[in-house]
Amino acid sequence: MLDMKRMRFPIEGILVCIRWYAAYPLSYRHLEEMMVERGVLVDHSTIGRWASRSLPILDKLFHQHKRPVGSSWRMDETYIKVKGVWKYLYRAADKEGKTVDFLLTAKRDKAAALHFFEKAMRNNDVPDKVTMDKSGANKAAIHEINADKESPILVRQVSDVQFEPHVTLTDQISTLAR
Repeated sequence: MLDMKRMRFPIEGILVCIRWYAAYPLSYRHLEEMMVERGVLVDHSTIGRWASRSLPILDKLFHQHKRPVGSSWRMDETYIKVKGVWKYLYRAADKEGKTVDFLLTAKRDKAAALHFFEKAMRNNDVPDKVTMDKSGANKAAIHEINADKESPILVRQVSDVQFEPHVTLTDQISTLAR
């Protein structure tokens, strides 16, 4: 749980800063200025400590209350620049467009795809069907997962997976990667 002992600031102010940092593309210095405008004198490094201490804990709490996703997933990977370094963004959404999970990796191979699927299935239920592009690494990862299952995951491969959450998920990633 969040340990707020020995905190000099009210919990409401701390949580407002953390929420703004997580929800909007703001730097610690922007948040420092915004808090000064509201009469709270806080240093940007203090906000950074609050964020690094509480965001992982809040992430675990929020995952516990996440609504279930559908059993048919659309999965793909794309290449994005994060802090000046190109990374692969693996992502999946269900039929209704709810984000299943995402993962940033340095490589696009079977091990990365397997790691993504294991993470997504650990945090959600196992899907009945996965629609993906024609990447051999993704298909190999699903085949390895299916080898251990009594009822295999149905795989549908298309030339290009299109789904709506691309823009919002990419925006979320760029916000987290600051």
